[in-house]
Amino acid sequence: MLRTAERQNGSMLCVGLDPEPTKFPAGMKGDANKIYDFCAAIVDATADLVSSFKPQIAYFAAHRAEGQLERLMEHMRRVAPHVPIILDAKRGDIGSTAEQYAKEAFERYGADAVTLSPFMGWDSVAPYLKYEGKGAFLLCRTSNPGGDDLQNQRLASVDGQPRVYEHIAGLAQGPWNLNGQLGLVVGATYPTEIERVRELAPTLPLLIPGVGAQGGDAVATVKAGWRANADGSSSGPIIVNSSRAVLYASSGEDFAAAARQVAMQTRDTLEAAKA
Repeated sequence: MLRTAERQNGSMLCVGLDPEPTKFPAGMKGDANKIYDFCAAIVDATADLVSSFKPQIAYFAAHRAEGQLERLMEHMRRVAPHVPIILDAKRGDIGSTAEQYAKEAFERYGADAVTLSPFMGWDSVAPYLKYEGKGAFLLCRTSNPGGDDLQNQRLASVDGQPRVYEHIAGLAQGPWNLNGQLGLVVGATYPTEIERVRELAPTLPLLIPGVGAQGGDAVATVKAGWRANADGSSSGPIIVNSSRAVLYASSGEDFAAAARQVAMQTRDTLEAAKA
């Protein structure tokens, strides 16, 4: 599904849907009841420019807008059925609780993939992989500075001293990836680490946040993470996320048109970097 959207829309861009009512344009500003309207307008304006959408569940739950998120998921599936939806939830629990979180993501919201924290190990990931055709992106080397506290620490090992994020990449490429359902989250603010993760996980899709408002370099991101087959298709797909730069490109009534313009520019920059 990801490859189809990537090819059909000529895009590696993911638009993150992080609705913050205080940043909404005039006529919507401060009104949490307009979350669906705002996000649906962004989706309509960018659906032919993206390889995926990524709603962040906290921005909906904080405003008691889960119902609006359900409507938005239905809207995305209707207007862009070929574009995968990644529910950014960063869940990370075990047993029956993980089963409930998986049910929430895939049955309640109908997401195509979900972001997960692998800190509690394999049994915190396994319940999601029971859903055939669904994906899970494991936090690996995140874009925030505090990621160094754990992800960049070294492990004692007979194979040297891999860093925690390198160990996660190896597990996701290897023994954990039973049905080819896993991907990794790697921040655009660390292009050297993106390249290292790509070396360890040559075929996994990489979800790369941090381009735009967080300061990640789009060209460096593509050079570090994207790999091509002989026919030019992606052997290691990347999904480059931009949220605030697209969503809040304008504070006026032209917000959707402005979002489209920024999304188009970002998509074209990413595509040009493949050369």
